[in-house]
Amino acid sequence: MQLYPIPNFHITYKNQTLNLSTPHIMGILNVTPDSFSDGGKHNDLDNAVRHAEQMIKDGATIIDVGGESTRPNASAVSENQELDRVVKVVEKIRQNSDDNIWISVDTSSPVVIKACSEVGAGIWNDVRALTRPNAIQMANALQIPVMLMHMRGEPTTMNNLDNYEDIFQDVLNELQQRIDDVTSGGVKRENLILDVGFGFAKNYQQNLQWLNEFYRLHQFNLPVMVALSRKRFIGEVLNKVHLNNDVSDRDESSMVAGLLAVQQGACIVRTHNVLMMKKGLAMWQALSANLPK
Repeated sequence: MQLYPIPNFHITYKNQTLNLSTPHIMGILNVTPDSFSDGGKHNDLDNAVRHAEQMIKDGATIIDVGGESTRPNASAVSENQELDRVVKVVEKIRQNSDDNIWISVDTSSPVVIKACSEVGAGIWNDVRALTRPNAIQMANALQIPVMLMHMRGEPTTMNNLDNYEDIFQDVLNELQQRIDDVTSGGVKRENLILDVGFGFAKNYQQNLQWLNEFYRLHQFNLPVMVALSRKRFIGEVLNKVHLNNDVSDRDESSMVAGLLAVQQGACIVRTHNVLMMKKGLAMWQALSANLPK
């Protein structure tokens, strides 16, 4: 597989600038009772903050706080529930960390991201790509960096929407449409980061196809992130070699898959196991530094 250098991108919000020309680790902090791999583990303030601090110690430069599960068939939560779960966590992490640490919020709610931005969040990670009412307007008003993810439907319907004529061209076309829509609504192109949406309206084979040709996302000339930690298709890979696995047993394979994406130019890797990803990236960076010129 060819090595694709990470382009020289950066994002800026308020007094923070993040250089994306080298890979960053985004640590997952689910403050939910029902997320697929760690629901209920960090849904009180003290546990959440301790886990965030450990991930920062292990090498995360971005902490991604989520208050609504987007696993297949997940139940929706109200805005008030989501606000109650995430705002206090974001505020406490911001108070306890320096400006080298970014906080993103995994939400589709304009109300939630506005409240979180006021207490220290600097990235909007939206699996619905600003399709909720007033989402584009809020992103424009805040001028906050936004991660646009490809998905069809909702978590309750996405598993039935993986009927693509061409898995690559269809996804690229649909991402282009979202880019056009949000920039037409006033969101600055330099505030966009793309996410192909592993596991969202994509079946086992389609996920593997996209991992093998992840570099195709660079046609947009935008920074790209990869989020495949502990996804179901990784468990299916392990099952095919007769390894029965719990979700946490997928971390080694998730790390390898993340490195394959970084090798194709991903600048952010979203992961449950920050320390393992940090170790993998250390080897990748050592090898990359010694490539023939």
